[in-house]
Amino acid sequence: MRTHYCGELSGRHEGQEVVLCGWVHRRRDHGGVIFVDLRDREGLVQVVFDPDRAETFGRAEQVRAEYVLQVRGRVRARPAGTLNPDMPTGEIEILGLELSVLNASDTPPIQLDEHGADATEELRLRYRYLDLRRPEMQARLRARSRVTQALRNFLDEQGFLDIETPILTKSTPEGARDYLVPSRTHPGEFFALPQSPQLFKQLLMMSGMDRYYQIARCFRDEDLRADRQPEFTQLDIEVSFMTEDELMLLMEEMIRRLFRTVQGVELPDPFPRLSYQEAMRRFGSDRPDLRVPLELVDLGDLMVDVDFKVFAEPARDPDGRVVALRLPRGGELTRKEIDTYTQFVGIYGAKGLAYVKVNAWSEQGREGLQSPILKFLPDSVVDAIMTRTEARDGDLIFFGADKTRVVNESMGALRVRLGQDRGLLAADWRPLWVVDFPMFERDPNSNRWVALHHPFTAPKDAHLEWLDTDPGACLSRAYDLVLNGTEIGGGSIRIHRDAIQRRVFQLLNIADEQAEDRFGFLLKALRFGCPPHGGIAFGLDRLVMLMTGAPSIRDVMAFPKTQSAACLLTSAPSPVDETQLKELALRIRLRP
Repeated sequence: MRTHYCGELSGRHEGQEVVLCGWVHRRRDHGGVIFVDLRDREGLVQVVFDPDRAETFGRAEQVRAEYVLQVRGRVRARPAGTLNPDMPTGEIEILGLELSVLNASDTPPIQLDEHGADATEELRLRYRYLDLRRPEMQARLRARSRVTQALRNFLDEQGFLDIETPILTKSTPEGARDYLVPSRTHPGEFFALPQSPQLFKQLLMMSGMDRYYQIARCFRDEDLRADRQPEFTQLDIEVSFMTEDELMLLMEEMIRRLFRTVQGVELPDPFPRLSYQEAMRRFGSDRPDLRVPLELVDLGDLMVDVDFKVFAEPARDPDGRVVALRLPRGGELTRKEIDTYTQFVGIYGAKGLAYVKVNAWSEQGREGLQSPILKFLPDSVVDAIMTRTEARDGDLIFFGADKTRVVNESMGALRVRLGQDRGLLAADWRPLWVVDFPMFERDPNSNRWVALHHPFTAPKDAHLEWLDTDPGACLSRAYDLVLNGTEIGGGSIRIHRDAIQRRVFQLLNIADEQAEDRFGFLLKALRFGCPPHGGIAFGLDRLVMLMTGAPSIRDVMAFPKTQSAACLLTSAPSPVDETQLKELALRIRLRP
């Protein structure tokens, strides 16, 4: 039906007769000459209809926004003074010779030009097929396609096999609630949609596949936010006979190739690495944004004997922490701005936000400082704070003091917020690996050990004996890839011996009988010559969101759900009739 896409035409096509198909993006009537901006997935081109072709001109008078047209015309250079440098096709136009209206359109409920993003997200999701016509959305989905193609090309070159794993599977605990699917042929029993292909990709390594990948759909029934969806996509990877260093270097090269191919950007070689402990100490987060130059500075040793209980009690608590965060030129902040940051850290459980303004320390010493907490701190402590934070005149020092978790979360978030508000973010890409994660952490509610990643993560070989004697000191062979403060991938070397896997299950309070019921197929497979193996999973939606600058992963997915896990386009989830329920041996019981 067409010879060219609208957006691919240029001066080299001048004089050619072309046939185009697309949507009316904009129509203008200028003194008897009708201009139509015709749009398809490749872009826009201007079509001109003159009144000397009466029949064609008459049809052009009737078209409106989003009508679907077929146009036969001749490419010609635009008259001098009418070139449009903002359009890739702005140096040419199409003289319309014939026009066919393939379909009319009602008035769209949302604008499909640059103002379309101003529509409410509810309206955009309800009319998603219209929202996706917007050039901005089309560009994001095109970028997503290029990303997946680049990743596939790299992995294919490296000898990875693209293998699908089941969607209907067994319910196993993986950190979130499963989506359950009732079985008609086995009344009263259920499949689960996979939270990830974790167990199956390990089984593929036991099957001798050696190098596996899959762009996999995953499902988790959990509370949502900007970077979460009930169904999402990850690039899932597993390999045999590789150490974590070998796998991480291979994945680095894949991500470097991806950014080079899609973004035209060269990422560092190699990526920096931080231990989990160092990341938490310096940044209060295991996914630090290295574009922000601010760091936390520990002060606990200075505060043990001060008279200020707000600082002294956390300093004496083994589970407490006292830190400082120096903000260069932060003395410019008003009291109102400081109060806003105090409210911000309160979101993370902080009870307050102490501060010291450094007005003229270099000339006046203690007298050049301004803060309501100074009266509680002796000169020696004040001197040590200034030295340790490397504060300068005009700076401001924020303090966090509480349980370690509260301090890390609140001050880590404040660090990023200040970086954004004060224009401190470096305008580039800062990847890093975070390694040496603890194997376990205490559940604050039950005080039981839980896996920091998942129960199939292997401990470091030198820490095996600590599984029985000191689980809290045991480090895992896990690794996360972080980009600009967002975790884009995480993985580990897996446990490949049955005896060690059972010891980990026991430590996690999973009894032998329970382990057999939930993971018996995996435990059995481990006893039949399981190779050392490991892998990683990249959040594809999240990665594309970062690369395109989209505000949430919903803006890089064709048909996402709302924050309440509903599809406004199809009105799903929705009731089903009694016949279907009877076939599945189900009965609806509403919550009281």
